[in-house]
Amino acid sequence: MADMLSRLAALLFFVALSCPAAAQQTATDKPPTVLIADELLIREDRVLVARGNVEAFQGTTRITASEIRYDQSAGSLEIRGPIAITDGGRTTILASAASLDENLRTGLLSSARLVMNQQLQLAAVRMQRVTPRYDQLYKTTVTSCRICEDGKPPLWQIRAKRVIHDREERQIYFDQAQFRIRNIPVAYFPRLRLPDPTVERTTGFLIPSLRTTSELATGIKIPYFIAIDPHRDITVTPYVSARTRTLELRYRQAFVNGRIDFETAVSRDDERPGETRGYLFGLGNFELRDDFRLTFDLELTSDDAYLENYGYSGKDRLDSALTISRARRDEFISAGLINYKSLRDGDVNAELPTVVADLYYETRYFPQGFGGELRFTANAHSHFRYSDEDIIGRDVSRVNVDTDWLRGWTLPGGLRADATVGLSADLFNITQDSTTPQNQTQLSPRTALALRYPLAKTSQDGVSHLLEPVAQIGWTGGDRLDIPNEESTRVEFDGGNLLSLSRFPRADRRERGTVGAWGINWSRYNPQGWDSSMTLGQVVRAKADDSFTVSSGLTGTSSDLLLAGQFKTPGGWDITARTLFNDAFDFTKAEFRGEYSTGRGRIGGTYIWLDEDEEIGSVGNVSEILLDGFYRVDRHWTTRANWRYDFSANGAVTAGAGVSYNNECVSVDFSVDRRFTTSTSLEPSTTLGLNIGLNGFSARKGTETYTRTCKS
Repeated sequence: MADMLSRLAALLFFVALSCPAAAQQTATDKPPTVLIADELLIREDRVLVARGNVEAFQGTTRITASEIRYDQSAGSLEIRGPIAITDGGRTTILASAASLDENLRTGLLSSARLVMNQQLQLAAVRMQRVTPRYDQLYKTTVTSCRICEDGKPPLWQIRAKRVIHDREERQIYFDQAQFRIRNIPVAYFPRLRLPDPTVERTTGFLIPSLRTTSELATGIKIPYFIAIDPHRDITVTPYVSARTRTLELRYRQAFVNGRIDFETAVSRDDERPGETRGYLFGLGNFELRDDFRLTFDLELTSDDAYLENYGYSGKDRLDSALTISRARRDEFISAGLINYKSLRDGDVNAELPTVVADLYYETRYFPQGFGGELRFTANAHSHFRYSDEDIIGRDVSRVNVDTDWLRGWTLPGGLRADATVGLSADLFNITQDSTTPQNQTQLSPRTALALRYPLAKTSQDGVSHLLEPVAQIGWTGGDRLDIPNEESTRVEFDGGNLLSLSRFPRADRRERGTVGAWGINWSRYNPQGWDSSMTLGQVVRAKADDSFTVSSGLTGTSSDLLLAGQFKTPGGWDITARTLFNDAFDFTKAEFRGEYSTGRGRIGGTYIWLDEDEEIGSVGNVSEILLDGFYRVDRHWTTRANWRYDFSANGAVTAGAGVSYNNECVSVDFSVDRRFTTSTSLEPSTTLGLNIGLNGFSARKGTETYTRTCKS
């Protein structure tokens, strides 16, 4: 109690003493000073002395010390340590003694340590606050590594004769700097500038990275970041090896209503001597008036192998697209233009649909007179080939208009009935194909009735079950037009389209005649995490549809049986599978994904099996497995690996492994990737990557997860 009273008396006395000065300071917006101490006295020379658990406040600045002496006539402070000075919570200064002005902005500190953003620390024999803007440190050691009291040097450090911290520009300048790993000098810089940890972005060099490939040899990338203004920046990255000279560029700009991002590179290498190679990728996203959104992406490359050679992308088909869309509760509008380029062996771009345009509109109404939902859809599509040859250079345009009325009822006993009545109008314009009439039209009425009988049960422990038998009978009138199958060449039969009137993915094809479907859906939900679901179903039709290929599972009058399911456990298992099998229980298609996750890692595998289907260009069965995962060995080390194997070819396709180390002051990532496939433009290759980053010189605050601990 006595200690508390002495602190309160000291505080009241000092505030009263500083009131006249505080009144004068109001005119200049100078914040008053507040002092708290165990003991307070004023000497005969008007020097204020505060001793014992001293705390002083002025604005956002806070000082703790064992003793403070304030000379009002000289306007100076003499402080004895241990001293801690914080300024706004981001910067902390620790010292053994200090001599400062009354504003705490200029002066001299001994045995000082400057800690920024709880990441970067600068320890100096002497620190001088030259002006309110600059701190000057002499014989300084800089690091963001945790320093233990065992006498061992930090993992890395920068030693400099002098360091200047510009608090206004938030930059750190080094004179005669040495970069050391442990205590071994590895680099010398006469002058060096680095941003302090509070800076989010500033012009300067970024951390280099090493890349070794069997095609381009060992090279180094040295990125240089240029902050043009608060909304724009560009990164220039020279990439140099014994076999390539490459310049990479990345440009980003933010707008009030969107942003753009472009990446490009230009190369001269030994892979194609005498040629200039390169690529350009770009993305954009903008919000327009009336809820419209504009998006675009640009993908260009000089040759088929460039992206794989340099590791910029693994895509084998590039698409450049421009889309304007708007989505509202009862309306959707979209207009898009896409340009494709294939990088695959055997593809001739002039003979492929290269330019594709789509216009889509959908709206729905809920009429009060006869209930249900009235849905109207219009779709215009066109694709163009550059080839002028007959049939090979075929160009197709179409317009499809659909009107549907949907209504549902709940019948006695809980039976659910859903009815659909609709009409489609199609117009096709086909050119450069002498085997097909140019203009064709058709009307296609349709109707369907689906019945569901959901049976639900919830036990006392909260586990719920749902069993739902479903059945549908549908009919679509009209005959199929004599038009080539340009868009619906790949059909996927799954639980999502079991009750669809047409399972073709695009409107250039529709299922005709009478078609039925049956299925059973079952699901189990457990609040403890044991969840599972399963779907079994089949499609039957009065007449086989020859537009379905073998791999679709929909050939003949009875489709293959569809079986799909998912299983999750609270222990981290997640298994998903889908398969199609015929009457002889031979699999025609199978997909399996299994994954096991823990707090320290994840491992997953995917297996796919497809029967041979020459109609879609699939020669031979497809049988592949993909394994991938990572494991966190401890708080600092993480390993990862992936492997893709083709059982049909009896060989691996790709494989990769990597290891990363992270702590409070450094990040290291090493990776090895191998591509085994061969094509006319690509050879098997191995890529090694090494990235080293020094944490502390960035706005990102280091997480305690990676902070090392000191041994006792």
